[in-house]
Amino acid sequence: MSATSVVDPGGGVDVSVVSSGHHVADARLHRHCAALRRAGLRVEVIARGGPEDAPAGVAFRPVRASGLARRGVNALRLPGLTRGRVVLTLDPDLVPGARLTRAARRGNLLVVDVHEDYLALLDDRDWARGPAGPPARLLARVATGLSRGADLTVVADQQVPPAVANRRLVIRNLPDFAMLPVPAPPGPVPRALYVGDVRASRGLFAMLGAVAAAPGWELDVVGPVHPRDRAAVQRWRTEDPAAARVRFHGRMPPERAWRLAAGAWTGLSLLEPTRAFRAAVPSKVYEYLACGLPVVTTDLPRAAELVRSTGAGAVVPDGSAEPAGRADVAEVLRHWAGPGRGDHVRARGAALSWSAGQRGAESPYDELAREVAWLMRHQGPPGGGPRWPARRGAARPGRRGRGSEKAKRGREEAEAR
Repeated sequence: MSATSVVDPGGGVDVSVVSSGHHVADARLHRHCAALRRAGLRVEVIARGGPEDAPAGVAFRPVRASGLARRGVNALRLPGLTRGRVVLTLDPDLVPGARLTRAARRGNLLVVDVHEDYLALLDDRDWARGPAGPPARLLARVATGLSRGADLTVVADQQVPPAVANRRLVIRNLPDFAMLPVPAPPGPVPRALYVGDVRASRGLFAMLGAVAAAPGWELDVVGPVHPRDRAAVQRWRTEDPAAARVRFHGRMPPERAWRLAAGAWTGLSLLEPTRAFRAAVPSKVYEYLACGLPVVTTDLPRAAELVRSTGAGAVVPDGSAEPAGRADVAEVLRHWAGPGRGDHVRARGAALSWSAGQRGAESPYDELAREVAWLMRHQGPPGGGPRWPARRGAARPGRRGRGSEKAKRGREEAEAR
């Protein structure tokens, strides 16, 4: 690992954000860092990628990525290379090493971000069906168990394990409006936007097929194409005339990625109903709405309920690569650009209303940053036993939300969905 820095932290580091697997352009990583810096904390990031994709104002130390073996080594050694009083981990394989590091360093604190149900997520990974599956599931169980003993255990939704921890805080993947553009009018050419992990189970081939069957529509795809799907994507780009209307941008840091929302007509979220996705609301759904974009989502219960209850988009039954999945999405696109243009105008108005109701409310990541600052001020003695007096629930020390009471109520309603 190199010690190259984007920014000299100047006088030390308060929080080390560490990832063995995530790229430094990861959106949740950026939201963490932005909130920590707003709280006045000095941050370093240790992750894959280059300084051009790192969050603003952090000290960045890149990790070389080259296979599972190196990742396993990094998972054990990276926590010991951190310089912050607080270590915030983003991957399950880091938790054992981070627990050991905390035990060896007097006064250090550990925050574990469990942003997905790791066992459920393995069902969506082909490699987990082979020999690597059993050890990966064992690691997921061990990491989830060890995360309970962190100084702060952060989960991305109420149903994400562990259900019980020393100190558990739910930080949903709601948008940080400071990182998103102000909604802009749709452009003259109908255009769809997808931001996220680009793979078949996220609706990749349903998107491509839908645009091919919706003449006049364009599509911007932001995110890395999964290696398993690259050959099929390349064949499609070579053989299908609709490829001229689709642009693959690759991985981009969130603030650059969301600039593409300007002029777009809709945001796509076509996840298949895997175990990991069924109970979730993809962060992109909230972000599309925050940008004033109507959403086309598959019929995942919570995402579909959000879109239906707000009227800010359309729900399709299927996001698979099968003809029915492509046809459902294409029908919505053709309708909005043709005889149903009024329906699109109304859906966009609903998205703008949702965005206006949330804009100005406090980011949930600011709550996390306050919790981290509180722990730094009230740290108890290291060793066996509790490190501080127990505080029940998601404590909010000195919470002073930004924005109107209406905006705060809207945030609470969005979180409840």
